[in-house]
Order: sequence, then C-alpha cells, then structure tokens
Amino acid sequence: MTEGPMLPLVSLQPDLQHSLPEAYRSVSVPRAGSWLKKFFSISGPAYLVSVGYMDPGNWATDLAGGSKFGYQLLWVVLLSNLMAIFLQNLCVRMGVVARVDLAQACRAYYPRPAAILLWLLCEVAIIACDLAEVIGSAIGLNLLFGIPLIWGVLLTGADVMLLLGLMHFGFRKLEALVIVLVLTIGACFAIQIFQAQPDWGSVASGLFHPYMPNLEALAISLGILGATVMPHNLYLHSALVQTRDTGDKPEDIDTSLRANALDTVLALGGAFFVNAGILVLAAAVFHPKGTVVDELQQAHELLKPMLGGTAATLFAVALLCSGQSSTITGTLAGQIVMEGFLKIKVAAWVRRLITRLLAIGPALWAISATGGSHTVQMLVISQVVLSMQLPFAIFPLVQFTSDPARMGAYANPPAVRWLAYMIGTGISLLNFYLLYTILGNWGLLLAGLAVLFWIYLWRNRRPVDS
Repeated sequence: MTEGPMLPLVSLQPDLQHSLPEAYRSVSVPRAGSWLKKFFSISGPAYLVSVGYMDPGNWATDLAGGSKFGYQLLWVVLLSNLMAIFLQNLCVRMGVVARVDLAQACRAYYPRPAAILLWLLCEVAIIACDLAEVIGSAIGLNLLFGIPLIWGVLLTGADVMLLLGLMHFGFRKLEALVIVLVLTIGACFAIQIFQAQPDWGSVASGLFHPYMPNLEALAISLGILGATVMPHNLYLHSALVQTRDTGDKPEDIDTSLRANALDTVLALGGAFFVNAGILVLAAAVFHPKGTVVDELQQAHELLKPMLGGTAATLFAVALLCSGQSSTITGTLAGQIVMEGFLKIKVAAWVRRLITRLLAIGPALWAISATGGSHTVQMLVISQVVLSMQLPFAIFPLVQFTSDPARMGAYANPPAVRWLAYMIGTGISLLNFYLLYTILGNWGLLLAGLAVLFWIYLWRNRRPVDS
C-alpha cells in the first residue's frame, strides 16, 4: 500500500493537538530487527482497552444473564466480543494511519452543532460506564476490607494520582500495571470455574446455538452488548495506538496495523474468557438452584456456602482489580474525549480530576438513593445506556475510515464497510425495539430522531479542503 495521502487530517489542521500529548509517540519501535521484536514494542494498547470489556458492568450483565437464563446467552457474549474485535481494528486503522482519535475526527468531520451533540452523548456513555466501574471498586473494597460503600466511592478518586504517577514514569509502566490486573482477574476466574465444574455440553450449546428466551433476556443481552462493545473504548483505542513511534512510511504503517490487529485479537480474546467465565460461573452455581443475583455482594455471599470461602475471596479480589483497572482507562477515555471534542487545554491532573468527578457524583447519588442494594439491576441499566449510545460512535467511525480522502489507500474496502454498517444498523434496530417495548410511541419518536440525526451526519460531512 503506497498510494494516497497518509496523514490528510493532520496536514489539513496543523493546530490539531495530538491525543494524550504527554504520551504521544513516547514508546519507541525499532525500525530494524525481527517482526516479533517490533510486535512486542507495539503491543500493549489493546490490553488497556480490554479492561473495559471485563469491568463491573460486564459482571452485572453476565451475572444477571447466567443466574436467570443459565448458559443460553453465552452466544451473545461471543458475538459481542467478535463485534468488538472488528470495530477496535477500525479504531486502530484510524489512529495509525490518520494519527487522530475518534473524538478529533468527529470534530473535524462534522458541523460544530453535530460534533457537540456527539460529545454530549459520549459523555453520557462515559458517566454510565464510570458509574459501573466506581461502584464495582467500592463493592470490592467493601467485601475485602469492610470499607463502607460511600467511602469506597471516594477512594476510587485516588486512581487519578496513581495514573499521573505512572504516566510520569512512562506509558509502558501504566500498561504493565493494567496487564497485571487483567492477569489477576483471569486467574481468579479460572480457579472459580474449576471449582464450579460447569456442564461443558451446555456451555457449547449456549455458545453456538443462538436463542432469545424473552424480552427480559433481550434487555440483558443489550446490556451485555453495551458492556462489551463499549462506545468510549472506540475513542480510547484510536488514541492509545498513537503512543507508539512507528514511523510514517508505508511499510511502517503496514507493520503497525498487523501488530495492533494481533494485539487486539489476543487481548480481547482474554476479555472474552473473563466475560464468558462470569456467565458460566453464574449459570453453574446460581441458576440450578433458582437463585437470581440482584447484587454483587449477594453473589459473593452465596459463593461461600456453594464453593467455599476461597472462591468468595477470589471473586472479591477480581472485582476490585476489575473496577480499579477500568477506572484508570475510563479516566484516560474521558480526557481523550474532552480534548478531542472541545480542544480544552488545561493541566493533565485537572482534566483527569474533572472526568473522575463526573463519575463519582452519580455513583454517590446512586448508592445513597438505593442504600447499596440492587446493584446488579442498576449496573445492567447503565450498560443498556451504553448500548443505546453505540451507534453514535460506530457510524462516525465507519464513515471516517471508509473515506479515501481521509485514509488514502487504507480506506475500508467495500466488504469491511458494509459489514460495519450492518453491525451498527443491527444494534440500532435492537435498541429501537427495546425503546418501543419500554416507552411505546415515545420510543418510536426517539428512534425517529436518531435516524434523522444519522442522516444529517451522512449528508453534512466536511470535505478535506473545507
């Protein structure tokens, strides 16, 4: 691939700030040597993204799905993960080729009112996502150390200082911490699944025989989808790949795209194991006894008599690791979105503090209003909100990466473009159906407004020379 402009948007807007400027191209990649050596220097961003695919929001939807419907919704976890791998690779293509993130692309690609609306929708998604992460961390602290939930929520704000400290010592240090947390989560669930001894025949059936029992299962499935294909991760990944100094020659870009694709498959494959493990654990332990899990604390307490105290402790450790790792990456995503859409230039610690406070406030309100009960139901609702926002991230991503004027020879081929649009349209139709079943004609009105907005975005894209 040697034809076409390589960095059209950056050259178009020389004042455009790079994503995460303090880390931009801070990780060197050898120009010579084996491909494996280059791969290990490029790999890492997908693991930061992967923690969003195993955060407490995923725990809530998977626990609800497994405890209520057994293994029947495992295919939803698998399909959602395959969609995530496909879409995250489009984000990689945007970041590596055009050297912009999705938020910057939206600001440059659409009229300002549309970009502002997309920013507001993205902020709603980030708050919904952070709500799950902050509450999950607080529950983990409560289960392990007896810290009250309110204090646990406030303590999660400390990840801002942790993030700043690690970024000061280099982006690879941050990646190393997150990878350790991810491995801890995976190890905890591997042990718990071994103890639970699930019905592997039913596991295989749930994975490869699609079935939707009822409307409640559809709502949970959309929650699983929103918790897996998280909209803010699309913004995050397109920025994180820019931390690598890969070079701008066609051969350098090709190497980076291949290495990041493999990195994405490996990292999100691990995330699939965790998500499927949570649902399998709930299906094996809770569903046969007719126990519906409404609270993460309830799942912890029920595991003690069923699998023993070790399993319950591992559950709490994995939950804390999940919440803390995902709050770190959620804070980064908030910074990327704020900078990309608004071009706000403030100190890094101020940006990260603002994004964390946007999450802590709703979390404090939710815990105070509910007394910490019904956490699973609350988190499932937050993940359905994420599903509702997904098309507003997917369609701009596909439009940009399919535009030869922006991506040159690296624009999406027709098969990739239409598959991406089919994914976005399918998710939209499911969301519309759920809105209609819940809100009736008001749901149809919201669906109609969403369609009109997407048509507006399609017809009002800015040309390169605007």
